[in-house]
Amino acid sequence: MTKLTVDCPLCKTKVPWNDSQQFRPFCSERCKLTDLGEWAEGRRSIPSDAEHDDTTARDLDRD
Repeated sequence: MTKLTVDCPLCKTKVPWNDSQQFRPFCSERCKLTDLGEWAEGRRSIPSDAEHDDTTARDLDRD
């Protein structure tokens, strides 16, 4: 069986994907908290496309 590894989303360090890796998918608590801070400050987001989203502004105006 091949051991699964993933890249830390922040620093790209290889991280083993197993129960002993406390901060997975991050390599460390530092990377985990840095990523959380970026989301909280609005420097990270999930892109959207209003034209193709299931709910559009027009749908929201109906309520």
